[in-house]
Amino acid sequence: MRSATFPLGPFTPHPENPVLRPRGDGWESANVYNPAAIVVDDSVVLLYRAHSVDKLSRLGLARSADGIHFEREDEPVFIPEAEYEVGGCEDPRITRADDTFYLTYTGLGEAGAQLCLATSTDLRDWTRHGPLFPGFNTWRNLPYGAGPLPAWSKAGVIHPERIDGKYWMWFGEGTIHAATSDDLLHWTPVAEDTKPMVSPTPGRWDDTLVEIGAPPVATDDGLLIFLSNGAHADSPTEVDYRGGQFAVALSDPSTVLASLDRPWLRPQTHEDTTGMVANVTFVEGLVAFHDRWFAYYGQSDTTIGVAIFDPSTQNWSTPQ
Repeated sequence: MRSATFPLGPFTPHPENPVLRPRGDGWESANVYNPAAIVVDDSVVLLYRAHSVDKLSRLGLARSADGIHFEREDEPVFIPEAEYEVGGCEDPRITRADDTFYLTYTGLGEAGAQLCLATSTDLRDWTRHGPLFPGFNTWRNLPYGAGPLPAWSKAGVIHPERIDGKYWMWFGEGTIHAATSDDLLHWTPVAEDTKPMVSPTPGRWDDTLVEIGAPPVATDDGLLIFLSNGAHADSPTEVDYRGGQFAVALSDPSTVLASLDRPWLRPQTHEDTTGMVANVTFVEGLVAFHDRWFAYYGQSDTTIGVAIFDPSTQNWSTPQ
């Protein structure tokens, strides 16, 4: 595959979407959405959020030989166990460094929605490392909502290679922040929670919140490209979530160098506009697979879709 360039794309939603729907009468019977994605043994693997009518989120696992048609495991591979996740394990992102998978996810508990970390070598047996940023609040000082919330630091993506001797993570819902680590397990924000690197843009489609999306893609000319999410909301249930992109330089990973001023993904289909929370296209997974890019996203918090970019046939001058 040719080298990635900014902006990545264009992506086209696949006509067979959704690629995963709720099924059965058990743990994934009501909603299946917001998947992490990674390539393992020439298959695309999704770790996805699912729940029944109880809305207690667990993480399931599905595999695909073509990136579109998936076979699911019957039982979840990650379930709420710790005190900080009694309200559910939500919104996974995944990165592999050497032989270890690093799973970031939201633990929902009495303290709030906290970004948590777990590790595994086989995607089934997980070691928990707990909340990463206790007390950090990525919503602080934003006008939306009822003032400062409890600890709130959900959403995190990790770059698996050191940059100037440190590992880097980008995290946050509401605003986006950066953090560094010496060992991929213990993380320190590079700035306090009132100094984000990305904030909502007044008067634009992302004027209520921004949130990190999928782990970054490195380019040959020294950039990291991020798929992100942004929303305009009139209330917690009246939202419009769309996909954005931004880039940082490897020489300055906490400063945005460029960003899209228009969304690359937006609600269009019935699944995108109808569901538990309508008008949502929310990306968390991105893989390069068989010479194409596959971006996986939740559709209205109910189903999972994929949008595909084929560099051999598509470019930004091609009519979409």
